[in-house]
Amino acid sequence: MLQTILLIQDNASDAKVVQDALHGTTVEHFHVEWVRSLADGLARLVNDENQTQPRPTAIAAVLVDLMLPDGDGIETFDSLFRVAPQIPILVLTAPKDEDLAKLAVQHGAQDYLLKARLDSYMLPKALRIIIERAAIAEALYDHQERAQVTLDSIGDAVISTDVRSCVTYLNAVAEGLTGWSRGEAEGRPIDEVFRIVDATSGEPAPNPMALVMRENRIAGLTPNCVLIRRDGVEATIEDSIAPIHNRRGQVSGAVMVFRDVSSARGLSLRMSYLAQHDCLTELPNRILLTDRLIQAIAVAQRNGKELAVLFLDVDRFKHINDSLGHDIGDHLLQAIAQRLLACVRSTDTVSRQGGDEFVILLSEVSHAQDAAVSADKILEALRAPYVIDQREMHITASIGIVTYPDDGTDVGTLVKHADVAMYHAKESGRDNYQFFTAEMNLRASERQSLENDLRHAIERREFVLHYQTKVNLETGAIIGVEALIRWHHPQHGLVPPVQFIPVAEDCGVIVAIGRWVLREGCRQARAWQDAGLPPVRISINVSPVELRAKDFVDSVRTILAETGLEPSCLELELTETFLMQDSTSTSIVLQAIREMGVHLALDDFGTGYSSLSYLKRFPIDTVKIDQSFVRDVIADAGDASIVGAVIGMGKRLHMQVVAEGIETPEQLKFLREQNCPEGQGYYFSRPVVAEKFAQLLGRDPPRWDARTRRPLLQTVRR
Repeated sequence: MLQTILLIQDNASDAKVVQDALHGTTVEHFHVEWVRSLADGLARLVNDENQTQPRPTAIAAVLVDLMLPDGDGIETFDSLFRVAPQIPILVLTAPKDEDLAKLAVQHGAQDYLLKARLDSYMLPKALRIIIERAAIAEALYDHQERAQVTLDSIGDAVISTDVRSCVTYLNAVAEGLTGWSRGEAEGRPIDEVFRIVDATSGEPAPNPMALVMRENRIAGLTPNCVLIRRDGVEATIEDSIAPIHNRRGQVSGAVMVFRDVSSARGLSLRMSYLAQHDCLTELPNRILLTDRLIQAIAVAQRNGKELAVLFLDVDRFKHINDSLGHDIGDHLLQAIAQRLLACVRSTDTVSRQGGDEFVILLSEVSHAQDAAVSADKILEALRAPYVIDQREMHITASIGIVTYPDDGTDVGTLVKHADVAMYHAKESGRDNYQFFTAEMNLRASERQSLENDLRHAIERREFVLHYQTKVNLETGAIIGVEALIRWHHPQHGLVPPVQFIPVAEDCGVIVAIGRWVLREGCRQARAWQDAGLPPVRISINVSPVELRAKDFVDSVRTILAETGLEPSCLELELTETFLMQDSTSTSIVLQAIREMGVHLALDDFGTGYSSLSYLKRFPIDTVKIDQSFVRDVIADAGDASIVGAVIGMGKRLHMQVVAEGIETPEQLKFLREQNCPEGQGYYFSRPVVAEKFAQLLGRDPPRWDARTRRPLLQTVRR
């Protein structure tokens, strides 16, 4: 069934992301109507409301960015909700506007999604859920409305009794609901024909017909009662009971009008369940967790007890989704949920916050060490192998722990501090747990500040490239250069890449930074050539996140054209992390890059997994021996053997080999004896600014000192 989605979005690129995500799904068919202003969106909804007959193009859901040219913030949502309150609305937001999106949910939005995380899996799934919820709500409303009209007109089942509470009449519907025919029921006590029990305890409930006659007033059943049919089948019912009077005004009996509302109750329970549980894992969601945590805090405060909250994040789960697919990822999350439940008590709560994040509430702990014991048990359980779709998988997790009341006295503070501690666990190597400390809050604040500054670093021109020479180890000639990014922070000075690159990957700006490095490196390489210097190949590191971007190949082609650099003068250095992704898509990307004439190098060779298989499957031109092997090549026979083997393998595979991290004459001598063709390291030159590298490149041969056999480049390495 084709469902029409109204997209209200001013930004064309954001709108295209939504359209691509919805058109790319094979599970559901969506038709997207895109308008760019609040006024156009309201007009479309009003037009829908004015139709007297259902239309094939009726709006099933609304996707809206609250930042529009003619509407800003929560007023945008309120305007839409007033016009069409029955149509589910899903808010699209940037991370910086997430608090506004949460406010919209409080005003009636079904949910919100971050625009940076939209894909052909998450967006259609979210739409299906909110459309299902809206349909359930509409069906429930209609059902209850019909039930009320029926009760008012004494429809459905009818039973009457005399003043002795014996049955005098049943209609056909009452016969079906009670299991008694009219002939069999007449004259029998009402408690025998119309048997009701308390739904919770199962104990017989008092029949209200005697009460109605005794007090001469209209009444109803005691709440939470169910009717037990003659054959034992249960039915949830609603009823209305009124006294019957004779001509003298005296009570002569009673009449009961009732109906089966089991389906309506089922719909209500289902809707309540959907609102409080995660649809994938069936675990409590953050709404239900918040409710239980509030109750647990109240009990702990009253009894002077402690409780603990564990925030768990699956390590590198995104790689599993990207490489094996979302279906495998979903099944893995379900398996993780079951293992978490098996690790805690029935009085504890395991909830899924979204994605690969889980929060565990330990409702009562004697001391903090109890939480540590539980965390160890959870980590051990999650390490055991998983077999999903005939694949064996291994995962780990990082856990942050807080306790009440030491680390917070309200829900928001406890969860926030547990989240901060979890990130500290990841920074501490993953597969461990960390207790929250006040110092972590400071570090989290510093990281947030660093992230905010990083988002503006390009426009403020705070990035700069340094260049490190690659040398022909036989002649000493400079044959290449590696571009290395540095960040001149206005307050913190020179920030090394190891500090800001992981932050850039987490907050989503790594692609923009990578494009800047690629463009600036290509521009500088061309500038050296235009200045009359000999052409050298420039190497640029590319992160897995950049390589997964859909337009990466096109961006490389565009930058080469804009800067005028020949493709053969560019080399992209990859890590094995990227090669570990889906081999088909990886091969397509690398082949397209190679067909341009751009060279490909495998960085830090030997530190990852299955390196030899990568060399066989992918068009790699160069392997770079990791500096960890070169560092101990003189003292460690094992490292020496590895380096020699890689050099020999490179020659046999017709690949170039580069040794990284050369710092001593002894290392250089060993590599030359092994006939390693190229190298780089502080022994030749530290990374220098563009002008300094131009001076190095402009020097004339000979490159080696005839007496000492030391490279002349060494004189400028400090």
